[in-house]
Amino acid sequence: MKRLMYLVDTIDSVESISEDLHERGISDWRFHIVSKDESGLYTHRLHSASVLDRTDMPRFVERGMIIGAVFSLFFVMPLAVWGTLGWPVSAFIAMGAFAIIAGGWLGGFGGIGTENYRIRKFHGDIEAGRHLVMVDVPKADVAQMKELMALNHPEAELQGESSSLNNPLAAADGRVHLVH
Repeated sequence: MKRLMYLVDTIDSVESISEDLHERGISDWRFHIVSKDESGLYTHRLHSASVLDRTDMPRFVERGMIIGAVFSLFFVMPLAVWGTLGWPVSAFIAMGAFAIIAGGWLGGFGGIGTENYRIRKFHGDIEAGRHLVMVDVPKADVAQMKELMALNHPEAELQGESSSLNNPLAAADGRVHLVH
């Protein structure tokens, strides 16, 4: 899936886009709006972006789980293999699972207070009263969706496209850097 991002000035335009997308079979689960005017979205019955779309929580949970898995690999696994504790294998499996789950849980705390790395660049526009419309479409339908939006909604400015999946290794700019 690809995520197309559009900036729109008025909530009436967003409502028109929503109706158009619903007519084309795109459900609310594939159409998200980030706006400063949450009450306007509610009164127009538009699907506001969830906390998972607005924050970096999913990405930070994934990072935390990766760190927990690395901890398990380098500390719990050697302790199980070469340790002289005499514990059953199930105890070490439980410790490893706990490390992974705890890493994800702790990572979530960092991500819940951080704006999503994909929408961070639109923060100023959103605060200025514009609306960010994110549409998830299958890769095969991207060109058709761009054409539909350009023809029916020229006021919606295409800002870019990305994957609809999170990349836990991406930096704040959305790219993976091996060396900073």
